[in-house]
Amino acid sequence: MKEYWQEELETMKRPDLEKLQVERLKKTVELAMNSPFYGNIFKERKITPESIKSLEDLQRFPFTVKDDLRSHYPFGLSSVPLEKVVRLHSSSGTTGNPTVILHTQKDLDEWANQVARCMYMVGVRNTDVFQNTSGYGMFTGGLGFQYGAERLGALTVPAAAGNSRRQIKFIMDFGTTAVHAIPSYATRLAEVFMEMGIDPRKDTKLKTMFIGAEPHSEEQRKRIEQLFGVKAYNSFGMSEMNGPGVAFECKEQNGLHIWEDYVIVEIVNPVTLEPVKDGEIGEMVLTTINREAMPLFRYRTRDLTCIIPGDCPCGRTHRRIARIKGRSDDMMIVKGVNIFPIQIEKILMNFKELGMNYLITIETIENNDEMLVEVELGDTVRVDDYALLQNLTKAITHQLKDEILLTPKVKLVERGTLPQSDGKAVRVKDLRKNH
Repeated sequence: MKEYWQEELETMKRPDLEKLQVERLKKTVELAMNSPFYGNIFKERKITPESIKSLEDLQRFPFTVKDDLRSHYPFGLSSVPLEKVVRLHSSSGTTGNPTVILHTQKDLDEWANQVARCMYMVGVRNTDVFQNTSGYGMFTGGLGFQYGAERLGALTVPAAAGNSRRQIKFIMDFGTTAVHAIPSYATRLAEVFMEMGIDPRKDTKLKTMFIGAEPHSEEQRKRIEQLFGVKAYNSFGMSEMNGPGVAFECKEQNGLHIWEDYVIVEIVNPVTLEPVKDGEIGEMVLTTINREAMPLFRYRTRDLTCIIPGDCPCGRTHRRIARIKGRSDDMMIVKGVNIFPIQIEKILMNFKELGMNYLITIETIENNDEMLVEVELGDTVRVDDYALLQNLTKAITHQLKDEILLTPKVKLVERGTLPQSDGKAVRVKDLRKNH
């Protein structure tokens, strides 16, 4: 059976792939000269398509940040007339202007192809039934996967977010084989399966799950695989780069192939903005090279990852990024120590006695920063088994101290105690006034 959606592109030799990137970068520069935002920058820096000779020339471009999109809201980064734009997506914009991303029909076709390539890579075919538990509308996760699955020819179930009992009814009735869910919602869905007395490993046809949209640990992925009896593949996307499909795991599950015929990837030190070596964690910076309506150059994603050195056994030549460690702007600084929520999750998921819902609260008590880690117990632990809870609390505290280099307060709570969300999970409450 053919393993590649587009074998010629997916297995291109590196020199040919880089040559394609330069060609597409030139075309993208030509388009972006029409953009009110980039047009001025290019004039100032004497950037023209003819001036691009190699990928090294990208260093002449300034970085683009989210505030550039907000300050030129709504259409200041458009490279084509609005009559050629057929859709826009937008962030929630809870603080000031939202970010708006524009798409031509060609952009949407390319995006669907990109997602189809990802899904095909892990074995989804036109014989599968694909159920999408992501929100539709301005959020890109719903429509991105929807059009990708349709491009594959799979039977699609656009269930949208929430209503877990209805999700489970659809999974059972329609014979769903593949599901897209954010990790925290996947764990919530597993709980509702249990409440309904249904074992998804035995009572459903599920075999593939796509998880992404929020940082998660390898330990959480393994938990999801065990709960559902599926292979769970890590997906990376962001609305500024289209949405889902920017990078995706292959069956090796050892890093995400970032599609370099769509984007040029750089990893930089988030403070100095200098490039870092392969294998070294830094901030991912992306340049679109296959988009018409609103190309972005050297966009600072704020996501922290690294390029995984070496070739992938799957045969694809597009480089791999490690799972997202966190965001440069999500890092917590407590008592001078830099901490990412995913470090805490990694420890918690190693304890089989615990559930999957947790909350980190940081507050200032008597001029000292204190961290409280609340975590729900699993089904097998009784809340009145005080000796077990005491030993468990000590063991968790000890391992957390080893990992994050300070001692948090650990509180074990009954399952269902902490807030649940159908959207991205809220993992941190920072109550400090001047953090």
